[in-house]
Amino acid sequence: MNIMIAGCGKVGQALAETLSTSGHEVTVMDKNHAALIGVTSSCDVIGYQGDCTSIRSQMEAGIKDADLLIAVTSDDEINMLACLIARKTGKCHTIARIRSPQYTDEIRYLKEELGLSMSINPEMVAADEMVRLIQLPSALEVDTFAKGRVSLIGMKIPEGSILDNLAIRDLPSKVGVNSLICVTEHDGEVSIPNGYNVLHSGDKISVTFSMREASAFLNKIGLKAKSIKNVMIAGGGTICYYLAKKLLDLKINVKIIEKDRDRCKELSELLPKAMIINGDATEKRLLMQESIEDMDAVCCLMHQDEANILLSLYLSNVNPNIKFITRVHRNSYEDLVTELPVGNIISTKNITIDYIVRYVRSMENSMGSEVEALYHIMDGKVEALELIIGEDFTKAGVELKDLQLIDNTLICIINRKGRIIRPGGRDTMEIGDSVIVVTTHKNINNIRDIIKE
Repeated sequence: MNIMIAGCGKVGQALAETLSTSGHEVTVMDKNHAALIGVTSSCDVIGYQGDCTSIRSQMEAGIKDADLLIAVTSDDEINMLACLIARKTGKCHTIARIRSPQYTDEIRYLKEELGLSMSINPEMVAADEMVRLIQLPSALEVDTFAKGRVSLIGMKIPEGSILDNLAIRDLPSKVGVNSLICVTEHDGEVSIPNGYNVLHSGDKISVTFSMREASAFLNKIGLKAKSIKNVMIAGGGTICYYLAKKLLDLKINVKIIEKDRDRCKELSELLPKAMIINGDATEKRLLMQESIEDMDAVCCLMHQDEANILLSLYLSNVNPNIKFITRVHRNSYEDLVTELPVGNIISTKNITIDYIVRYVRSMENSMGSEVEALYHIMDGKVEALELIIGEDFTKAGVELKDLQLIDNTLICIINRKGRIIRPGGRDTMEIGDSVIVVTTHKNINNIRDIIKE
């Protein structure tokens, strides 16, 4: 596909690298010459210096030949205008990053009027993810499929768990919860397991089950499901607003610490039920004064990665039972922080990329099957996808035991008109089903991609 990216910040650069590596022809447009040099020297893309809201600039950059324009500049209005121009001039698909809360209630109208193929609000999506993590404090990751009916939850097997030295095929008899272990990580090695794989304390696993079964499963394996009542948020930016609003709706007490006095006043008006504190969340005295050790969860959402990481490291010493979530912006920190005790890591950049790549993959497929959902799990080593079975699928009705899947790939769930099936060898995939697949392979676009001929 021919893809144009407007905006060469962290997200634009990461998207350019991801999409070009996947074989797409990518053009990056930005007014900043240095930013363009940075991305064109690191990956095989074309750079064009110009204003993405200029019809002339878009024409010179090749919008007429583009299949898709992705607008990810730092300004919502510029993104929307760039998409409108591209839609009218190039007649291509358009994706806009729109983050401001003022557009939240108007997004459906804006999509229709601007002809947007998709809009992404990474801060709001990140807030949704954090709410799921807070509701399941023992989870390392929580991803949802089948319109929320199925969850894929990452966790670490604790010492003394009944899962220690247990073969996966014996899981049902030991746990008694309708679940499936889809991915394991032992001593840093990630694999898609079979029934003969043996689990050990300290292993990371990803398990599918419905959210209503989560507490029972966690309690069975030795991860006590804790009720969250008090949450502190360090940093009062846009993501804090979305998160606090969702938590307050769940009747959870919210305390926000923000440096900027004017922003505190705004938050007091927007979130009258939250406690807003004007101060520096990296000051130990203030944290102790606000009883941080008594919090059930702390979300480190300040603008500086260093401040977020330091606060999380401090929390791990103060009270290791606190659920803490750390926001990380910089690419160079992502690999480092996964080795540190900083709790769950949230990256709005990665969330944006996952959503956009999912859309690009569905565009690529002209035969009917589509990528409905896409997540990177186990620190990006595994992809979890929800694929729609289209009318062109020639293996519909064939029992799974008669299909040969590519290596390191597992069909976890079949969703048939809302009925959730954890498949066995006698089950089949039918037209209209959605299928949840986990795989260590990249660039899976279609259900046919996982089946050997």
